[in-house]
Amino acid sequence: MGEGGLEPPRPCEHWHLKPARLPFRHSPEQQRRNGIGRVGVAPTRPFTARPTADTLGVPAESQTFEDGVDHMVDGVFKRALRSNVRPIELGRRLVHEMDDQRTVDSSGRRIAPNVFRFRLNPADLEQLTPVMTALEAELVEAANEYASDEGYKLAGPVSVTLTADETVKSGRITLSSESRDASAPADARRATLVLPGGKRLDIGTTSVVIGRLPECDVTFDDPNVSRRHAEIRFVAGVWAVTDLGSTNGTLVNGTPITDERALRDGDIVSLASHSIKFEAV
Repeated sequence: MGEGGLEPPRPCEHWHLKPARLPFRHSPEQQRRNGIGRVGVAPTRPFTARPTADTLGVPAESQTFEDGVDHMVDGVFKRALRSNVRPIELGRRLVHEMDDQRTVDSSGRRIAPNVFRFRLNPADLEQLTPVMTALEAELVEAANEYASDEGYKLAGPVSVTLTADETVKSGRITLSSESRDASAPADARRATLVLPGGKRLDIGTTSVVIGRLPECDVTFDDPNVSRRHAEIRFVAGVWAVTDLGSTNGTLVNGTPITDERALRDGDIVSLASHSIKFEAV
């Protein structure tokens, strides 16, 4: 038994959720294993020595979903990284969030959140960087399939993002969600930069230049910061940061950038020893 009474994940080579879930349904493969369709052999029940949904303390209706995510991440993801936050934990938190935050509209339809934002310690997020895009895509697919299985209605497309937050302890997960109508306009232009010392700078569509020169929008009196070090600007509907040919480079969540890099809520932009947190409103 693992931490919290959960069974440790088991290796599996599945990548996509749907193939991974087949052994937990009545697939031809599972029927052959159980003896179904063979003359003179009575159907047998699958092996159930492992903990059930009840013993794990999770809703029975979410067990198949969690099993699918478990197998999804145990193959490629488990071999690709060693993180204090296991991808399976993100999947379990997501499905619980859908169950816990669902509402019922005037027509009696059950509405589940469709926008999910995970906040992780920057070090934990960095460990997930090699599989970040694939992990977010798989969690989106898993959430869509779970909503379909449970009869949940979604206000718009599912969105899953993982962001860094220095206030979150290593190994911990913070998750927020909302039900967002796809037709509702989102003012993506509003954002805030949290500067060293806690000072907050609200920014609009105007570019923000960071550097050592007094005329920069954000100034650091530090020889390790170039005169015009980096620029944060709103382009093509998103905020992005660009290194302006600085001597010591610019990092996002601890990773050096070479091209313009889109920013997400909670990202940490670092210049020399100075860190700036980007917050989308």
